[in-house]
Amino acid sequence: MTRSKQVSDWACSASGAARKPDLLIELVETGGDAKAEAGAALYRYNVAKSGVADRMPIGAMVRDASGKVVGGLWGRTELGLLFLDMFFVTEDVRGKSYGSRLLSAVETEARKRGCARAVVETSSFQAPGFYVRHGYEEFGRVEFGIPGTARIFLRKEL
Repeated sequence: MTRSKQVSDWACSASGAARKPDLLIELVETGGDAKAEAGAALYRYNVAKSGVADRMPIGAMVRDASGKVVGGLWGRTELGLLFLDMFFVTEDVRGKSYGSRLLSAVETEARKRGCARAVVETSSFQAPGFYVRHGYEEFGRVEFGIPGTARIFLRKEL
């Protein structure tokens, strides 16, 4: 369910006189179909400008003996880049090289798709050290509203 809030239903003309606007801006918690449509339109624009239509999802998972997913790495490849979007392994699987094996599998597939670089964003309280140990270097940082924490942006030459 999408909740929205009407931001304004009146605007001012250059002279300062109030008038009914032609367009309405709404704040929403989720974009639903509109977000998907906007994403598709943006992708079409990017393809028109770049001449390249190569976006593909990419991912790898680890399952336990019962078939339950206990880890995974998901992202996409596009324009020669591997974008890592979500990476998680359960606590009981951490420290057993499964994360490294997932990352290696996805990076190998990305190279086969022609990717020369990888990009990821993570939080300072997640696993930036994991990425650094695997050859990623920090290229940006934005502090959160919580003291001592930040969003960290990393990249790697594949």
